[in-house]
Amino acid sequence: MTSQLINTAEEISTVAFGFMASKAMFAGLHLDVFTHLSDGAKTNEALSNATGAPVNRVTTLMTALDSIGLVARDGDEYSNAPGAETFLSSASKQQFGDYLRYQINEQMYPFLGQLNEVLDGSLSADAVDSYQHWMSDPEQAALYSNAQHAGSLGPGKTIARMVDLEGAKSLLDVGGGTGAMSIRLLQANPDLDATIIDFPNVSEIGWQFITDAQMTNRVRYIPGNALTVQWPDQQDAILMSYLFSGIPGDDVPRLIQQAFDNLAPGGRLMVHDFMVGDDRSGPVLAALWQLQHMAFTPDAHSVTAGWLQDEMAKVGFVGIKDEPTIPGLTRLVYGRKPAA
Repeated sequence: MTSQLINTAEEISTVAFGFMASKAMFAGLHLDVFTHLSDGAKTNEALSNATGAPVNRVTTLMTALDSIGLVARDGDEYSNAPGAETFLSSASKQQFGDYLRYQINEQMYPFLGQLNEVLDGSLSADAVDSYQHWMSDPEQAALYSNAQHAGSLGPGKTIARMVDLEGAKSLLDVGGGTGAMSIRLLQANPDLDATIIDFPNVSEIGWQFITDAQMTNRVRYIPGNALTVQWPDQQDAILMSYLFSGIPGDDVPRLIQQAFDNLAPGGRLMVHDFMVGDDRSGPVLAALWQLQHMAFTPDAHSVTAGWLQDEMAKVGFVGIKDEPTIPGLTRLVYGRKPAA
């Protein structure tokens, strides 16, 4: 199976100008128009008054948002499209607008400016080329981590439903960030405690989320680089979420072996990440996410679920399964270490 082929100039233009649609959405989030519309339809003049932006600018923005389907126009009034109402309005419990507004718009997009230099090898040595370099900046770590937390709670809940951790007492969350995934797994498994490994700046931010979740007695942090710090052994479960897409690809087999070695007999390994199909025809969102990660991790590899399953089987994992987590974007590959 191959991806849908592009044949016309209009289709080429749609792809080329897609970044403008993204920026229109980010601008709408910046002015919080989706929240302003959550309590009813409004005119451009009303939105101008609510946001403080000049009406001519609001008019141009709302025309663009209407054209891409994020809002609907009825006469002179605009209202949220169903998806915008659910996911972009801060009044919604399911919203992840902050993740898009801060992490994607303010961090990921600027990194894409160096993608050409990554591809041709001309990226300067002092460019941001690793999470360790990036997360050493407290402001960048805070911006990334706070946004990522909101974007990880949903997938964490999904993973907690997928994987049976009954009887497990210890979870090692490698590169676990602010602990969103750990929080969800601990909520679903009352007897489970977690150890999270992540950079010091991220760990400090994460501890506040752990405190807010009232889990300070069930979680501990190991501040450090997950690629080099010593891991605790005899773990009942190990989770690696969004880790393999952000590290050099040559490190992935080593970490799979390390996970096997640090698990107790019968322990489970869970790998959650952006993964494309084995035939590399998509899905499109996963392929694009892998490309943008390469913009600041030049040695990252495009991981497929099939390749990951093979690598896990090589070191001895059994009962390996592969399931979609965020449809069209991420997958979960998980297996267990044989019992002694």
